[in-house]
Amino acid sequence: MENKNFNQNKLVEVQHLQQYFPVRSQGMFGKNVVKAVDDVSFYINKGETLGLVGESGCGKTTTGRTLLRLYEPTGGKIIYDGIDITHVNMLPYRRKMQIVFQDPYASLDPRMTVGDIVGEAIDIHHLASNVRQRRDRIVELLSLVGLNTEHANRYPHEFSGGQRQRVGIARALAVNPEFIVCDEPISALDVSIQAQVVNMFEELQERLGLTYLFIAHNLSVVKHISNRIGVMYLGKLVELADSYELTFHSVHPYTRSLISAIPVADPKTARSAQRIVLEGDVPSPVNPPSGCHFRTRCPYADECCAAEEPEWREVSPHHFTACHHLDRVK
Repeated sequence: MENKNFNQNKLVEVQHLQQYFPVRSQGMFGKNVVKAVDDVSFYINKGETLGLVGESGCGKTTTGRTLLRLYEPTGGKIIYDGIDITHVNMLPYRRKMQIVFQDPYASLDPRMTVGDIVGEAIDIHHLASNVRQRRDRIVELLSLVGLNTEHANRYPHEFSGGQRQRVGIARALAVNPEFIVCDEPISALDVSIQAQVVNMFEELQERLGLTYLFIAHNLSVVKHISNRIGVMYLGKLVELADSYELTFHSVHPYTRSLISAIPVADPKTARSAQRIVLEGDVPSPVNPPSGCHFRTRCPYADECCAAEEPEWREVSPHHFTACHHLDRVK
């Protein structure tokens, strides 16, 4: 994918972000923590899409929700447009930062009409001076996501999954946000609908100048929509690079395994492609491996990987990774 033109100004930045959840371990009073997000740092430029990929349970969604302070971070900094918002009152920033949830069935109140769902944020932030202005704004938002005026009086159960997700997007757009966390917004939809929703995200970005954190486990979708892509494994970023660079010149063994699993349309190319199959299962986040978290499934792991956590470093311009054995990865 070619890079879209965007202003090289950081809109969102997280520095050494941590999100730990307490869990009860064996025994009556034993307590432990799940390090869902552990020392994650990245930035997103204005008008850019940063994709975040990884297996289920790797911390992608938690990263997005912590960034929006839906979860209070355990540690680290969240910076929005140059201002540290880690501990401030978030109400003024709710207008600027929004989220589209993964499940369009669970994220909409079944007792509210679509008009009220979209209009709720308009009411909270006092964005309409009278009833007519509110109604016109709701109709405008529904039109923006491909729905029509009659849909405003219906309830969520009367819509298909794709239409419900459009309602969720209209709700996020109601406050004129600058930044949207797209939390696996297409994973619950039929394959035939997924491309329509992804294209709509791109059109809205171009039209409204939006900035996205696009979270998904489908790397083929992420590489299509993203300018840059970050790869997470067990709460940590393992690689971050430009979309093209990551797809064709990845250096981390986990990233290479994910890329080898992307389906190829051409049968000849697919037959000749070398699939990298990882052995073993993802370790428990309650008790992750020492050193490099990926070492229990990595073909290049040795004593060094068990003893020491790899350093996050820049291997080429704007291409970062964390691995002890980049010289051995083929």
